[in-house]
Amino acid sequence: MGAVAGAVALIVLLGSPPATTNATAPSEATNIESPAPLAKAQTRFLSSTGVSRALDDLRAPLETGVRAESPADAAQIPVYGVPHEFYFSRVAYSGYGGFYGRGGSWQTDFPKADQIFLSFIDRLIPNLDAYLSEFVVLLDEPDLRRFPFLYALEVGSMSLSPPEIEGLRNYLLQGGFLVIDDFWGTQQWAQFEYEIQQVLPEYEIVDLPLDHNVFTTFYEIDEVIQVPNVGNGTRGGPTWERDGFIPMVKGIHDEKGRLMVIINWNTDLGDAWEWADDPYYPFEYSKYAYEMGVNFIVYAMSH
Repeated sequence: MGAVAGAVALIVLLGSPPATTNATAPSEATNIESPAPLAKAQTRFLSSTGVSRALDDLRAPLETGVRAESPADAAQIPVYGVPHEFYFSRVAYSGYGGFYGRGGSWQTDFPKADQIFLSFIDRLIPNLDAYLSEFVVLLDEPDLRRFPFLYALEVGSMSLSPPEIEGLRNYLLQGGFLVIDDFWGTQQWAQFEYEIQQVLPEYEIVDLPLDHNVFTTFYEIDEVIQVPNVGNGTRGGPTWERDGFIPMVKGIHDEKGRLMVIINWNTDLGDAWEWADDPYYPFEYSKYAYEMGVNFIVYAMSH
């Protein structure tokens, strides 16, 4: 994939020893060059303390009555002018509701969750060449393979078209990584399972054990937490929705064991990202969600 060129630099940035890899060179069409090695003095080591401090920084402007500038407010280099190493690429998928089948559930938490997440990543990984604004992709666009990371949520209403099925399949089998989030209960699971089996019919959905690399690639995640929506979280209500009482993390691997799809079921990481700047939203949920998010990025850019 085009953006995999930044993998080695990201691993050095995070302080982990780079693994030997046979990753292919970036496509000439992307015009993405491998970044220069990072000087040791420029690197910043992430830690749980770092996550806590970054979250405190995000909440401080709200508590003092001064809102920090959103990444979307800053002047941005055109996406296709100077490609970046990392994009938080939200999938606009076909489904029920909305305009022309694309305007419904995929927009949940958009754009604030994406903006706050990127603001957090920019604080903790300042030398990662990330596009610091919301970014929407379509599954049937030909340049999808340029982006190492896709995020899709509320997939209980997903209904993919044949071109989307083909595009997502090609993306995943060529090295892409898809994060699924914020869908609840058996009915929504059945709809998502049907759709993803149209994409990858020969690959099994499995439970991910806590010793899987995605839970340990940077932060050590020792428990799967059910993250509630903002309403329940701020009011201290139940953490579940529908009949989704137990949070689960599942995955789909390719024939070499690489994780292609990570499925966060019966939990809402997006709300924990979106409301991380709200002092009334429980801190522990945002901390968990951001640590998971960092692990997703590291995994996506190094596998």
